[in-house]
Amino acid sequence: MILQLNGKQIDWNRNEGTVQDLLESYQLDQRIVVVERNKEIIEKKNYENTSLCDRDVIEIVHFVGGG
Repeated sequence: MILQLNGKQIDWNRNEGTVQDLLESYQLDQRIVVVERNKEIIEKKNYENTSLCDRDVIEIVHFVGGG
C-alpha cells in the first residue's frame, strides 16, 4: 500500500490496516498525537476502526515538550 505520510510517499508493507496499526508500526501508539487522514482529523477513539486505503494522505503531529 502506498501512503503519503507527512509529505513523503511511503510503501507501507500491508495490503490493509488501520490508523492504529500505522501508529504502532512507527511506535507512536503510546504518544499523544493528532492524526489527519485525507484532510480530516481522526478522533483517537476511532483509530482502531479507521481503515487506511492505498494513496491515503496521512499527517501525524506529535507534541514535544521543552523549555
